[in-house]
Parts: sequence; C-alpha cells; structure tokens
Amino acid sequence: MAETAPLAGQAALITGGGSGIGLASASALLVDGASVTLMGRNGDKLEAAASALREVAPPGASVATFAGDVTDEAQVIAAVGAASAITGSLQLAVAAAGDGTVGPVVATSADEWNRVIAVSLTGVFFTLKHAGAAITTAGGGAIVAVSSLAGQVTHRHMGPYNAAKAGVDMLVKTTADELGPVGVRVNGVNPGIVRTDLVAMIQPEDEVGQSYLRNAPLGRFGEVTDIAPAVRFLLGPESSWITGVNLSIDGGQHLRCGPDYGSIARMLYAGAADERILGP
Repeated sequence: MAETAPLAGQAALITGGGSGIGLASASALLVDGASVTLMGRNGDKLEAAASALREVAPPGASVATFAGDVTDEAQVIAAVGAASAITGSLQLAVAAAGDGTVGPVVATSADEWNRVIAVSLTGVFFTLKHAGAAITTAGGGAIVAVSSLAGQVTHRHMGPYNAAKAGVDMLVKTTADELGPVGVRVNGVNPGIVRTDLVAMIQPEDEVGQSYLRNAPLGRFGEVTDIAPAVRFLLGPESSWITGVNLSIDGGQHLRCGPDYGSIARMLYAGAADERILGP
C-alpha cells in the first residue's frame, strides 16, 4: 500500500492536530500514505490522538507528536524540524490551530484581542513562514490554512476572530503568490460552524445555532469529515494547478450572512456595554 498510496513518502505537519479539523485532516493524509506530526499544546491529548491514528496507519506511514504553542515562533521552528526529520524533508502542512472569543468590540479587552490574534493569525503566519521555507528546501509541496466563514462575513460579537480569519485569508493569497515560483502551493478552507470542541457550546436548537441554520441553504451543522477531504484534496497531486484559493465549506452560508452571537454576548457583557449594541 505504501508504494501505491498517493502521499507515500511525504511528511506532513498539522498544527492544532490533537482534535477537530486538524486531527481529521491528519487522518485523511495518513490513510493516503503521509507520515504525520501532530502539534498542539496538550501533550496527553496529542498522544491519545496519535495512538488512535496509529491503529489505521498504512505500512510505511508513521504518526508523531510535538507538544508546542503556535504563538511561540521558536516552538514552530522546532515542530517543523521534528516533522521534517521523520522522512528527511517536509512536503505538506496544515495550519489548523485557532481560538476565538465572544463579545462586542467596544467591550473587548486588549488582552482578549491579543490572545485571539496570536493563536488564530500570528500562529498561522509562523506556520506558513517556517513550513513554507522547509517545503521550499524539499523541492515543493503544499500548505492549507484552516480559516473560517468568519473571515468572509461578519459574526456579530466576534470581532477579534473575524479580523484574525480575514487576515488568514489574505495571508494565504499573499504566500501563494510568493511561493508559487518555488513549487509550493498555499490554499485555505473556510468552514462554517463545525461540530468541534471549540464550538461545543453552540447547539442547533439554541438561538445562535438557529441563526446559523437560518442562513445556511443546506440547513445543517458541519462535521469534521466535511472538511478533511477538502484539505486532503488541496494538499494532494489532484490539485496541482490550484493555489491561492480560500474554499468555502459552510453549507452555503457565505451566500447569505453570518450568525448572531448576541445571546452569548448579552449573558457575558450585561451592564458592561450599551444594551443597544448587545441587541434584543
């Protein structure tokens, strides 16, 4: 199988690889022959994820972990080095680490702004910077950044996250433009609401969940298995003439408008912001 798998012999680094879209993407790469390195902050969580992946790893493909923080450039450099060492070079990367917050712009603290930007934008920058350099040295490959519907349409009361993901979308385009001549493709995916740990507090029947569903033509929440195949496609040989794309995977919600997190903002910021901003 290792001889015929389309990604056999290639190495991949996945940030945010311990769960959610990152882990599902790692699985999709692994079953097609790539050796994957999962990066995340929680070592125990990473090891549990890696153990499950090893059960389905094809011959010749391996699973490794690297406990580290994408907001620390030195740790991203070390993770890229560790992933490269498995096969001697790095060909693939997925920048899936991210974080968010809820609250009106006028009541968002500088600390909260800086935290979200650091994880969801600066961490992607570090990943594209250092994985991109390593993949260039290897002779070419591909990177996918996990952005969000929030980079394309407003998510009311999620200002820092909106700004971070819009930044990711432009960073994808710019990096694709720069690295194309050296054989490195860079694309992004923009999921809508997907059932992951990050949004576990949102349910289809609650107010925020309903605001998603009203504006999604396909009328359901997404699953990680809706996203991972697209990530795999954008990293594989099948997409060899695609770069600089930010692909919406959101049940069609980008055709309408974003969700309203007013109910959560009202709960968290009652008395701290003008009620007219928080909404009814």
